[in-house]
Amino acid sequence: MAKTKSKRSSRLGRDARPKYLGVKLSGNQKVKTGQVIIRQRGSKFIAGENVKKGRDSTLYALKDGVVKFTTKKIRAFDNSQRKAKIVNVE
Repeated sequence: MAKTKSKRSSRLGRDARPKYLGVKLSGNQKVKTGQVIIRQRGSKFIAGENVKKGRDSTLYALKDGVVKFTTKKIRAFDNSQRKAKIVNVE
């Protein structure tokens, strides 16, 4: 038998609020200046034409227009390749 009565487990580290990351506007949707297109960590999507990357890697529009997604092969310094998703506002 246990010497002490069981206590409630602590909630340390498990009560953080969600970050709501992801794609906010899909392709061919209208966008206004300053509107968030993608919230992300790191550079899964790359800023293209009329799109700027914020401090926390958020992509937002610099001009009014329509969101377009394209893919492109990018070569790294070690000569490896990866397909990158690029976000443009036209």
